[in-house]
Amino acid sequence: MKLTILGGGGFRVPLVYGALLADHAEGRVSAVTLYDTDVDRLTAMARVLTEQAEGIPDAPTVAATTELDEALRGADFVFSAIRVGGLAGRAADERVALDEGVLGQETVGAGGIAYGLRTVPVAVDLARRIARLAPQAWVINFTNPAGLVTEAMSRHLGDRVIGICDSPVGLGRRIARVLGADPDRARIDYVGLNHLGWVRGLYVEGRDELPRLLADPELLGSFEEGRLFGADWLCSLGAIPNEYLHYYYFNREAVRAYQDVEQTRGAFLREQQEGFYGRMKDPATPALATWDRTRAEREATYMSENRDVAGAGERDESDLDSGGYEQVALALMRAVARNEQTSLILNVRNRRTLAVLDADAVIEAPCLVDANGARPVAVDPLPYHAVGLVTAVKAVERAVLDAAASGSRADAVRAFALHPLVDSVSVARRLVDGYTKVHPGLSYLRREGPSSTRGGG
Repeated sequence: MKLTILGGGGFRVPLVYGALLADHAEGRVSAVTLYDTDVDRLTAMARVLTEQAEGIPDAPTVAATTELDEALRGADFVFSAIRVGGLAGRAADERVALDEGVLGQETVGAGGIAYGLRTVPVAVDLARRIARLAPQAWVINFTNPAGLVTEAMSRHLGDRVIGICDSPVGLGRRIARVLGADPDRARIDYVGLNHLGWVRGLYVEGRDELPRLLADPELLGSFEEGRLFGADWLCSLGAIPNEYLHYYYFNREAVRAYQDVEQTRGAFLREQQEGFYGRMKDPATPALATWDRTRAEREATYMSENRDVAGAGERDESDLDSGGYEQVALALMRAVARNEQTSLILNVRNRRTLAVLDADAVIEAPCLVDANGARPVAVDPLPYHAVGLVTAVKAVERAVLDAAASGSRADAVRAFALHPLVDSVSVARRLVDGYTKVHPGLSYLRREGPSSTRGGG
């Protein structure tokens, strides 16, 4: 089988290749093609992967190319992990939003909307190209904002595009370990949108163990989300939120913390990766060891501002072991390619899972996966507080899709203004002005013009 990785020069590609190296079953991926527009990044990643494969005789072959059509032809699976605008774009997203006093995080709030407006047109072009050149390929999307981008691509690829994220997997595994259960044998009741979901139950041998956790403040304080949100709030909710909901539940504190730091997360990662890729230009640099040290620093500082707000301290070693998006991707590929039925939390079209959303809305939910793809399972209805957030954010996503299709500035303003974390239409207009000034990729948004047909949600 051939796997093509779009964004093949990206920093986390070795995680995916490492998962492939550990898979020795029949029908495994035998060839990997890395595609990227940046030759230096491609060269660096190819070096890391070469060192990873040393001593493994049946390691998948690796090819690197800057020609998209060449990369797509013959692909059985396409893994999309592109970053439109690079980390410089992410840093700009953060700063424009913070200057207006609102959140600029990569996938949440104003920053996520700006990233979506840049990324959706590119993702749609990729989807059309895949449909033409590799119509039998399954597309696994990790490009952020993952739910929004998956929905944009699904309009051209249908159910052959599936979004993945490691956040719900890591959350479920942490809860299971705290409860003394085997994470691989526990069933997680989780549903929502990408980076906007809640664990509402964790079943071990048919018994829901989550009430036991919620009734024990000491247990709640023993893992990352418990420390991040606080035991009292989790007990009030009766659920364990995805870590990204900290931006909603503690928005003022998060914005203040981000405004106070010397360097935003995007700026930190840009500086860190510029250093890594710069060192990799020296052929004498040990590629794999250098990458691994950089990755460890990246993971340890993840959401550090939020942990500071909550007084949660440094991340525990157990918190760093999330199970990884690369393991989700591998499990998904194995289930589809070998018809090995499994259950995974994925981003797929809603169908009838959540009655408050239409059938084509992409949600994040437990799915049954086999050779026919991924189908969301039935879940209990969301409580009203969750319905409010999910429907509001889905309306924002639909406005982003409208703006990307129409080029209408009015649609873009609507996307920002409808978001729960943007508190003023006037701020929304200034955000659109600010982002179009710093991002050439948003030049398609016309200053004037009619709004497109409303996308619903």
